[in-house]
Amino acid sequence: MKKRNTLGKTYLAVVFFVLYAPIFYLMFYSFNAGGTMNHFSGFTWDYYKEVFQDTRLLIIVLNTFVIALLSSVVATILGVLGALAIRYMPRPFAKNSLLSLNNVLIVSPDVVIGASFLIFFTILGVKLGFISVLVSHIAFSIPIVVLMVLPKLQEMSPTLIDAARDLGASQWNVLSKVILPYISPGVFAGFFMALTYSLDDFAVTFFVTGNGFSTLSVEIYSRARQGISLSINALSTLLFLFTIVLVIGYYFINQRNAKAAQAMEVPKK
Repeated sequence: MKKRNTLGKTYLAVVFFVLYAPIFYLMFYSFNAGGTMNHFSGFTWDYYKEVFQDTRLLIIVLNTFVIALLSSVVATILGVLGALAIRYMPRPFAKNSLLSLNNVLIVSPDVVIGASFLIFFTILGVKLGFISVLVSHIAFSIPIVVLMVLPKLQEMSPTLIDAARDLGASQWNVLSKVILPYISPGVFAGFFMALTYSLDDFAVTFFVTGNGFSTLSVEIYSRARQGISLSINALSTLLFLFTIVLVIGYYFINQRNAKAAQAMEVPKK
């Protein structure tokens, strides 16, 4: 048993090393005064200053966060409604069909989704730019929110809703004061996952972005093709650290919701 645990821990350590070593290598050389990623010749903040002094890059950062926040909010609202529709749909065949269609979008390659949106917007004559990127991010974020919210809906006992109705609660009161508070951890999880996916997405955005509009992932790719520049390392480091802050924020919110749920439980005699 101990040998099995040791092998499991060793395997996890190797996996995490393979995943995080390139990221820490990139972060380490973002402070290299030598301007290369081969030899560390001194510590400098110049590349971070270069990032914050680049007006065009700051506009792209603003575009990225606006797209991520708007798409996450809209996708969370639509995803919650979609999860409610799937959970309370009376016909099993229709319910399973909708759930399968939702899961297909999760496992579909990003290249296929991006190319499909490009063809769709071209047929409709929609100019590629802010609107096309926003709609695309909302579309691929909705299935993520549904998968985060649906398990919480399935955990909820139907007796809670029946009790609220017996006490005279309207449909809106049942939704706003019973269902939504119960599934709030799943809603927050879906929102943060959608936000993270939107910030990090490249493949779909690359297809649907147009001239004069870009996001961080596409900009980093474009700069990387032009050659090695440690400002890319600095920009990638900042993006990675922001993602870590989002994950930590979600963790604390989840912990607070869990403690609040425990406090609301009636002690069993």
